[in-house]
Amino acid sequence: MTDKTHWKRLINPDYIGAYFLPEGKDLTVTIDYVQCEMITGTGGKKEECIVAHLVGVKPMILNMTNSKSITKLYGPYVEDWAGKQITLYASTAKLAGESVECLRIRPQVAERVPPAIANDRLKRAIESIRKGEYTAQKLQANFTLTLAQQSDLDKALAEMAGAGMEAVNA
Repeated sequence: MTDKTHWKRLINPDYIGAYFLPEGKDLTVTIDYVQCEMITGTGGKKEECIVAHLVGVKPMILNMTNSKSITKLYGPYVEDWAGKQITLYASTAKLAGESVECLRIRPQVAERVPPAIANDRLKRAIESIRKGEYTAQKLQANFTLTLAQQSDLDKALAEMAGAGMEAVNA
């Protein structure tokens, strides 16, 4: 099944919203920095808001609920939030008597599961390990390997160790 595109993603707003998350999934992000900014809302209304700038994704406007959630995780000082991870999930809230989609922050950070690695990329990584440009430890920390891929890596490491290249895996 292919992922579907939420209509709000086509508008390309400046801030992340519930529509940004894959359907039914959470998203763990890292806070880069937090500051107050003047935001132009619906109908051109300007308002000062707290904005969390996130690494690799659009910034998120923090309402009181989400600010309190981060406070419970990392304390009340926004400077201490930089570099910290939060896990976002889609929820709903009442706004002017209507139920609307919103982003919420989980009370704990989800454990990061490294993504799978494609076989062709694994082959390139193993070549980089052979050349001393990369390590097996970094590969295993950054990607989830299948049993077959782990076996391929183990064979390559054994070949390198047999060739006197033990330092490559350090």
